[in-house]
Amino acid sequence: MMGNQSAIAIFKGQKGYSRLFTAGLINGIGDRFTSVAVLALVLQLTGSGMAVGISLGVRLLPYLFLAPLGGVLGSKFPRQYIMITTDILRVPVALAFLWVDGVDKLWLLYSANFLLAAGEAIYSPVRKSTIPLMVTKDSLLTVNGLEQLMSGCVLILGAFSGGVVSMWFGPEAAFVMNALSFLVAAILIYGIHFPQNTSRGNDDKKELDYPNGFIAKAERSQKISRMRALGIIIGGSITLQVIFGYELLVPMLNGLDNVLISIYAVQEFQTGDMGVGAFYAALGIGLSLSFFAGRYVKRGLLIVAIGGLMIEGLLLMSISSSNHFMIAFMLYILLSFAGGTGNACLDTLVMRETPSTMQPIMFGLLSAVGNTLIGLSMLLAGWLLEWVEPRTLGFAGGAGFSGIAILLAGYAWIRSKKSGEFTAPWKVF
Repeated sequence: MMGNQSAIAIFKGQKGYSRLFTAGLINGIGDRFTSVAVLALVLQLTGSGMAVGISLGVRLLPYLFLAPLGGVLGSKFPRQYIMITTDILRVPVALAFLWVDGVDKLWLLYSANFLLAAGEAIYSPVRKSTIPLMVTKDSLLTVNGLEQLMSGCVLILGAFSGGVVSMWFGPEAAFVMNALSFLVAAILIYGIHFPQNTSRGNDDKKELDYPNGFIAKAERSQKISRMRALGIIIGGSITLQVIFGYELLVPMLNGLDNVLISIYAVQEFQTGDMGVGAFYAALGIGLSLSFFAGRYVKRGLLIVAIGGLMIEGLLLMSISSSNHFMIAFMLYILLSFAGGTGNACLDTLVMRETPSTMQPIMFGLLSAVGNTLIGLSMLLAGWLLEWVEPRTLGFAGGAGFSGIAILLAGYAWIRSKKSGEFTAPWKVF
């Protein structure tokens, strides 16, 4: 449960996770450096909004296919080696941007951007599935809160410092620092001592939930594929079903937020790039603060996550009707706070409900679905803004969030009422 172990105690007692956290922080800030520098370089070379859109779009494409691949690799090979390999391979890719000196080299920029995202698509689910191997079950919610804190710090420090470095020293300095960040992260991960028998992890506990250890035994005897085993696990857990519903529905609206946050700052509040940066800083502040909310969460993680989604919807509707920049700024902090708290709860539930050997595949699948749908949602938002006023679209998106929260809560309640009528999934074999 949350609060059984403080963040300081985790960093002191779980040296492996402290190194993983530091590596993730360095990786994230380095990635933000490149993101800011790439956008600056594209605008400098082309001045084209279309070119900016392409550079952003190619970063989402790899997740559809490579995030599941990362999950499969993580279930078959040592996860530490996969993370180290992807970090090292991304070093020369990050340096490839240095050769982009004209419009005729944009293909190299797009290719390098794609490859960096491909590495992240593989790395991310493997990294997330590694967390339960290094911390106790009682610390999972605290650790996932720390992950939200890390994301907030990356959003604030990475975007801000990346902009400063790119402005004062040029994009080339940002690209070199990103390459160094991958190298440093790889060294940190190399120094992590993983417990023995990590391939089993917390499977012993999960196998008790299935008579005769059905899933694990079936996998070892190769009677069913891993994906089919994953389907059986999801079919036997109402919690995982709700989480998958969340990952299928919420990203369809998340793209609207990603587009509207810039539209609001530039067109509605007339604050330009400074306003965009301030709104993203607000999101980072909210994510960072969400870590501290975790100490008050003892149980009912799924309720907290769905409640957070409902609050996000209400706040998005409030932002769409706000006429003051500072009020919108504060609402974005609250929005990110609710979202970060909910995300920590959802990640913890996935880790508790999924056997360790299946977690890389689970997180890979969730990453592929979520990022692909966000990309499509961003494209849809751009098209809708040609016909719909930004504030109207923002209000509709917020109402959609609240509607999804009600739908998921209703599904969970109905299924929990009827769960006794269902045949346990392992009994069909």
